[in-house]
Amino acid sequence: MTSADRKPVRVGVFGLLGSGNLGNDGSLEALLGYLRAAHPEAVVDAMCGGPEAVTSRYGIPATRLHWYRGEYRTASRVGSIAAKGLGKLVDAARTAAWVRRHDVVVVPGMGVLEATLPLRPWGFPYALFLLCAAGRLFGTRVALVSVGADAIGSRPTRALVRWSARLAAYRSYRDAPSREAMRAMGVDTGRDEVYPDLAFSLPTPPSGVPDGPPGPVCVGVMAFHGGNDDRARAEEIHRRYLDGTTRFVRALVEDGRRVRLLMGDDVDRPVVAAILDAVDSPLVTAASPASLADLMRETAAADTVVATRYHNLICALKVGTPTLALSYAAKSEALMARMGLGEYCHPAREVDADRLLERFRALEKQSPELRRTVAERNLVARRELDQQFRALTAALFPAAGHTPARSDAHDRNRAHAHDRTHDHAPQEAP
Repeated sequence: MTSADRKPVRVGVFGLLGSGNLGNDGSLEALLGYLRAAHPEAVVDAMCGGPEAVTSRYGIPATRLHWYRGEYRTASRVGSIAAKGLGKLVDAARTAAWVRRHDVVVVPGMGVLEATLPLRPWGFPYALFLLCAAGRLFGTRVALVSVGADAIGSRPTRALVRWSARLAAYRSYRDAPSREAMRAMGVDTGRDEVYPDLAFSLPTPPSGVPDGPPGPVCVGVMAFHGGNDDRARAEEIHRRYLDGTTRFVRALVEDGRRVRLLMGDDVDRPVVAAILDAVDSPLVTAASPASLADLMRETAAADTVVATRYHNLICALKVGTPTLALSYAAKSEALMARMGLGEYCHPAREVDADRLLERFRALEKQSPELRRTVAERNLVARRELDQQFRALTAALFPAAGHTPARSDAHDRNRAHAHDRTHDHAPQEAP
C-alpha cells in the first residue's frame, strides 16, 4: 500500500485545554506543531475543557470533556449532586465512544499525574482514568507526553492516577522527580523517558537588550492556596503569599523600578487586582496575555522575572531572562536546576519579602552570566525535544515507516538515571 492509499491516522488530544490556563494551551500548541510538521496527514480533534476556545484558536474540532457543565463547581443542592453523579456515568460512555474513533490519543504535557494544586478524585483524575481504560479496551494507543507527576496523599486520587499511568501505551515525563514519583506509586517506569516540557519547542520571540538602564521587572502571580493536602489552611497560605508578594512589589517600586504583573490563568486576575490596589503606583502595570507567546514577549522585554506559575517560569527561561522562582512544588525546583538557576528559588508558602528581595538582588548581579547559561540550556532542551518527537513517532505512528522501538535517548537516560534524580541539569544530547 502506498502512502497515498494509507488511511489517515486519527489523533485525539485530551486534557483541560481551552479553559483559561495558558500553560495547558501552550502544550497543545506545541503538540499541534509537531503533528503538522511530522504527520500532516493526521486527522486531529480534541476532547477538552473549553472546546469552543480550542476550535476557534487552533482550528480543530473539539468536544466537551464533561457532560455536566458544572463539573468543577461545588455541588451543594440535591439537583446538582444528582447531576454530577449522572455525569460520571454519561462521561464513561461518552469517553469510550470518543476514544474508539481514534487510532492514537495524546495527553500533551500538563501536570496530569500530580495533585500539587487542589484536586478532587472524581474530577480530572477520573476523566483521565476513563480515557486510559477505554484506550486499553479498544486498542487505541494513549500517550502521556512530557507530563508532570508528584506524590499524592489522597488514596482515591492516587489509585486513579496510578491506574491511568499503567494503562497508557506511552509515558514520558517533564522532569526526573515526576518519573520517580510514579515509580514510588507503583508504576513500572523502566522504559519511561524524561524530556523537557513541551513548551520549550514553541517559537521563541526575540529577547530584549540587557544593556542600558534597569528595565521592568516582571512579577508572575498566582491564585495560590497551597496543594491538595492544604485545604484546611488554604486561606492562610493564600493570605501569606499575597501579603509577601505585595510587599516585594512595593519594595521594588520604592527603589524606582517598573513592575509588570503577569498571569498564567484567568483565576489569577483577583491577585493582580489586589496588588494593584495595595501598591497604587504608576510604576506598576498589569498584562493580560492570551497565550504563552504573549507571556514570552512580556518576559523577553524584562530585565528580570520573578514568577510562581510553572509556565510563567518556562516562558521567562525560554527567552533567556534571569528568573527567580516562587516555588510551590518540586517541578519548579527541578526546572530551575535544569536551567542552571537552582539557587534562585524561594518558597511560595512562606514568601518573606526581605529574603526574596535579597535573592532578587543577587540574581541581578549575576545577570550577564546567567543569560549565557540559560541560552546554552535552551539549546539542549530543544535537542532533547527533537528526540522526544522522534520517539513519539516511533511509538505511535509505526505505519509511517517506523517500528516501535526504544528511543535514541533510552540508553543515555538509563546511564544518567542517578544524576538526573539528584542533579536536574540536562545532559548533552548525542
